Amino acid sequence: MSDPMSDPLRALSEGLPLAATLFPPNSRYQGIDTAKLTTAEGKEIVYLRRRFSPQPEELALLRERLVAQEDRLDNLAAEHLGDPELFWRICDANRALRPDELTEVPGRRLRITLPQGLQVGDDG
Repeated sequence: MSDPMSDPLRALSEGLPLAATLFPPNSRYQGIDTAKLTTAEGKEIVYLRRRFSPQPEELALLRERLVAQEDRLDNLAAEHLGDPELFWRICDANRALRPDELTEVPGRRLRITLPQGLQVGDDG
């Protein structure tokens, strides 16, 4: 019998927490648990619990960056955070619900921050 935590689809169908298996470390949903709802008909529905965005003022500022004409958020994330898939961290740091709004206007000042809970100078 296989370990359900090594099989995300099986773990999802069994309603097990998927935080460590379904989402990679660079995902905004990594660390978010699942929950299970049982309908009146007895059907079980497994879903991802809500992710609450951090307050931007609580995120440690690494730098600010002015948006240039041809900037794309994935490229900015790659340049400043080392991974284009971390674009969502720039969204969180700038209260953006729609990622494209951050690069629509050249000259806009973007905050580039550390992940929630880390401070500049933290070693761990």
